[in-house]
Parts: sequence; structure tokens; C-alpha cells
Amino acid sequence: MDLDLKTGLKYTATQFVELKDTAAHYGSGLVEVFATPAMIALMENAALKTVLPYLGDDFNTVGFEVNVKHLKPTPVGMKVECTATLIEIDGKKLVFNVIANDEEGKIGEGTHTRYIINSKKFMEKFK
Repeated sequence: MDLDLKTGLKYTATQFVELKDTAAHYGSGLVEVFATPAMIALMENAALKTVLPYLGDDFNTVGFEVNVKHLKPTPVGMKVECTATLIEIDGKKLVFNVIANDEEGKIGEGTHTRYIINSKKFMEKFK
């Protein structure tokens, strides 16, 4: 596996907060603000999309570890952006810095680790 990955690669994922993205909907809280699990999903998506174009058809990544802080609430209707930056490559292990912002500023930050997998071999384990 010879990939053209290098630290410093970045991707920004964007979404608008909908009712389906709230803590009340997820069951992670009782209020209608952007849920921590939804923020984490956006962070993971940004990390995946940072490296996916460099992996080739047979490869993908899977999330392994998330270490983030959710710093402030975001109401329904507001735009959220998450930027993932590849900060470490150790064989198949990829570590990303992730920062989420809404229209008023930073709402979350931390790190996310993913591992490169061969998609077909990975899924064969479950047959």
C-alpha cells in the first residue's frame, strides 16, 4: 500500500443544524441544540473526506478514537463547519485535529484517529 498521504491535508465539512441533529432527537440530552454525537459525526466525516481521495478504490478508513470537547451550544438553523487536518501518519494509523465552528465561533475541538483498511477484506470478517 503506497499512498500519497502527507500531514497538513485538510477538509471542511459543512451542515445546517436541523431538528434531527439535536440532543433531544439523539436522546443525548433534552434540549433542541446541536447534539454532541452530531458534532462528532461531522468531525469524523471531515476526517474521512480529508484522506478518501488519496486512498484508491480498495481502501477506506474507519474511526477508532475520538477525543473532543463540545464547548458551546448551537441552535437549530445555524450553519456548522468542521475542519479536519491530518496531523500524524503512523503506518495505517491517521490522526486528525478537528475544529468545529458555528456562525458565532468555535463550538468544539479535539483529535480523531482513523485506521486505513482494505474495504473488501474488512467486510469479509463479518460473513
